[in-house]
Amino acid sequence: MTVPQIGEHDGLAYALFLPDEPAETGVLILHGAGSAKESHFDFGRLAIANGLAALAYDARGHGRSSGEFGPGAIEDVAAMLSVLREHARKVGIRGSSMGGFQAILGAAHDGDVDAVVAICPAPPDLLLDGVRRGRYDNFRGDREALLHWLPTVDLTQAAASLGPGPHCSCSTLKATSRSPTRSPRSSTPPPKTRSGS
Repeated sequence: MTVPQIGEHDGLAYALFLPDEPAETGVLILHGAGSAKESHFDFGRLAIANGLAALAYDARGHGRSSGEFGPGAIEDVAAMLSVLREHARKVGIRGSSMGGFQAILGAAHDGDVDAVVAICPAPPDLLLDGVRRGRYDNFRGDREALLHWLPTVDLTQAAASLGPGPHCSCSTLKATSRSPTRSPRSSTPPPKTRSGS
């Protein structure tokens, strides 16, 4: 079993997976709310088995990282990308749920990420609803900062800023909605209607 290098950068605890040969490409792994980097070690091992470097870290308020989760999470993504870039020239981000939310915003903020995989990214209004209702008792969050920040986040706009084309697909769910505003599975555009009908 591959053991990652454990480190800390600016209060963020991380695990770095490096293949035997120097990697040209690396992936930053972002976990969901209430999770931790260790939950994604299998993905880190899979990455190095395929010649990629991988870095998983505990978001603030999670695991061994200091502080509380809040608006600074996007700057934290940028900081962890800089650590990963010390080991790989090209970088991608992979995140699930809250990690998918951070992946999209972090890539848009950075502007030089080569790929983004956002698995079921948590929509800002769903995160906001959870903060308001006190549903996130499994991590430390800056409640007041989140209440002010989350309503200002436009995840769809951030995803669109990553680039056009089939390589960028975003599905956004509203906390009160049961269906996506745009299905990532459908490549067929909606039917056109005739004007006047």
